Amino acid sequence: MRYGFVLAYGDARTAAELAQIAEEHGWDAFFCWESVWGIDPWVALTAAAMTTERIKLGTMLTPLPRRRPWELASQTATLDNLSGGRVILPIGLGVPSNEPRFWLFEDDPGRKVRAELMDEGIDMLRLLWKDKTFTYEGTHYRSRALDTEPMPGLPPTPVQPTIPIWAVGAWPRMKSMKRAAQLEGWLPAYHPTDPDADKELTPQILAEAVAWIREERAKAGRKMDDFDVIWEGKTPADDPAAGAAKAREWADAGATWWLEADWDSFDPNEVRQASERRLRAGPPRIEV
Repeated sequence: MRYGFVLAYGDARTAAELAQIAEEHGWDAFFCWESVWGIDPWVALTAAAMTTERIKLGTMLTPLPRRRPWELASQTATLDNLSGGRVILPIGLGVPSNEPRFWLFEDDPGRKVRAELMDEGIDMLRLLWKDKTFTYEGTHYRSRALDTEPMPGLPPTPVQPTIPIWAVGAWPRMKSMKRAAQLEGWLPAYHPTDPDADKELTPQILAEAVAWIREERAKAGRKMDDFDVIWEGKTPADDPAAGAAKAREWADAGATWWLEADWDSFDPNEVRQASERRLRAGPPRIEV
């Protein structure tokens, strides 16, 4: 299992300083929250890239249907080059309209349209991360290829063969699960078909979903070696044994990443102090 830390709130300077602490204390990745209107996470991650050498960098998470794929492709490719190939791109549909603070500037087109934008956005990103123009005709996006290649001013291709995309998938909703299974990682959500069922995603349920993903990838000739299952939680800084025990139950269920996240406060000073304390304690590492 690998271990990442999510900065719930903080400016670019805070991200740069905390990412360095994370690297010094054995964490494997550092993530910044992405809002619709707020501190730009890609600027914060750029600052973090300048103070680190090893750890992965990403958002938690990017609402892809609300982003222009060509702008996001430019940001991620530029950061991947700056960091030497350390970018991860976690994506989701974005929150629905029953969360009004996220819909100040536009109307929610609905889950169906956001899902269409998500799928086309993934297609576009894969094409945009190459060093040439292309033709694409989707319902929502299109691109025209130019007769003259190469086109001057294109962003550099990522250092990595491809930037890993982690997608939210709602088990057992097969459309979103199939999307995640085709990518490089699954961010688990749980939406049981029985409206009266318990909504808690347990390690047992996670294990069932991971088994399904394994079978789904096998149908396409893909293994699980290059696929990640990500679990987000909170562990105590002062009790390593309890933290490791909590992480272990998810690792045993098939999770390959533990993301430490505390969403209890958005006060900059509180978040800074709590984050530094938790980072310095080190990840909830499972001893083999």
